[in-house]
Amino acid sequence: MKGPREEILYVPCIYRNTGRNKPDFLATVDVNPESPNYCQVIHRLPMPNLGDELHHSGWNTCSSCFGDTTKKRNRLILPSLISSRIYVVDVGTDPRAPRLFKVVNPEDVFWKCNLGYPHTSHCLGSGEIMISTLGDPAGNGKGGFILLDGETFEIKGNWEKGDKSPPMGYDFWYQPRHNVLISTEWGVPKCLGYGFDPNDLKKGRYGRRLNVWDWTTHTYVQAIDVGEDAAPLEIRFLHNPDAAEGFVGCTISSAIHRFYRTERGDWAAEKVIQVPSKKVEGWLLPDMPSFITDILISLDDRFLYFSNWLHGDVRQYDISDTRRPRLVGQVFVGGSITKGGTVTVCGDEELQSQPEPFVIQGRRVSGGPQMIQLSLDGKRLYVTTSLYSAWDRQFYPQLIRDGSVMLQLDVDTEKGGLTVNQNFLVDFGKEPGGPCLAHEIRYPGGDCTSDIWV
Repeated sequence: MKGPREEILYVPCIYRNTGRNKPDFLATVDVNPESPNYCQVIHRLPMPNLGDELHHSGWNTCSSCFGDTTKKRNRLILPSLISSRIYVVDVGTDPRAPRLFKVVNPEDVFWKCNLGYPHTSHCLGSGEIMISTLGDPAGNGKGGFILLDGETFEIKGNWEKGDKSPPMGYDFWYQPRHNVLISTEWGVPKCLGYGFDPNDLKKGRYGRRLNVWDWTTHTYVQAIDVGEDAAPLEIRFLHNPDAAEGFVGCTISSAIHRFYRTERGDWAAEKVIQVPSKKVEGWLLPDMPSFITDILISLDDRFLYFSNWLHGDVRQYDISDTRRPRLVGQVFVGGSITKGGTVTVCGDEELQSQPEPFVIQGRRVSGGPQMIQLSLDGKRLYVTTSLYSAWDRQFYPQLIRDGSVMLQLDVDTEKGGLTVNQNFLVDFGKEPGGPCLAHEIRYPGGDCTSDIWV
């Protein structure tokens, strides 16, 4: 938390499903207020293929390797959600101008692991890199993990062992002190890949489980049910490695569950936050969930943040009492329920009226808050507005036309509270290749969603 202030950010930018026949790229964004290039993309690294759908990213080395002087955080791992390629990017030679270092081809992922649709990348204390997947090569649901060599970045095989595997995958977090890894479930890739179809609900095509693995034996040992079609996505342990608990955001059910180790030694979950759906007209369904799509925990384990992609707000909760989170900050920065839009809210347990459209520096923001990243000192929260290109196109067609943005929220770390920094806007609608969709945010030195302390 006492580290230097962030000066540049790395952000994957997606052209898939935008109608622009261009490769995705990794953007380097200048966020130093003293720089003449503040809020500008200062470098673009295009991928050598079309249609990858860059999504999340991770490091070759992180805090799990603390104390190993042979390790350097100099390679960014970029799995492609749709093509199943894995790009390794050199950010060590020139952090302000990353260059491509290696490409792991999809057939290696398919043939060596019988997996596809890679998502979350975490480095391990062993120096290896582990990547979770959504399914098998054919697009069926299957939870599994790719293991990469930390030096050559060749695929070593599967991390998991044994005969049992969960029916779906998505995100994961591990904690060796408690001999556990817990993974989540989005849905069946070949169902969700083209968009969200309400007819897929109640048919077992969206996730409902937290899947518990034995860290030592790499075996799947327990499933925790958080509700039909809940779609638990991002999972975060508390950063304190002694803490045997954390939180997971459930997207479709719009709930936050606390997971924890019981006195018996197994794991359980309890719902601690429920964002009420809104009764609406002019939308896909009569009830609009908030769609919690990203969550994070501040490095001091004091605050939980999450984004409601459809309702349009970012929230801050005090989690000093992890069983009773307390809402202390909230700001609306877009979403589907703004005044003057196509959606009319008929019933709302939380708001007296529909929020005003969000405009910053003359730019009306399309889409809703999605990926979030917190500064190390906890005082700045960065926000992007794209979820996944096929769902962007469906829920926010104007986002495809206008491109996404990056915003910055100022955080009150004393009492809690969020306010929009009106001087900060990165407009990906002005890219030379045309408007694009910016997704996850990484700092060169690591952050509170990339690093695991062991």
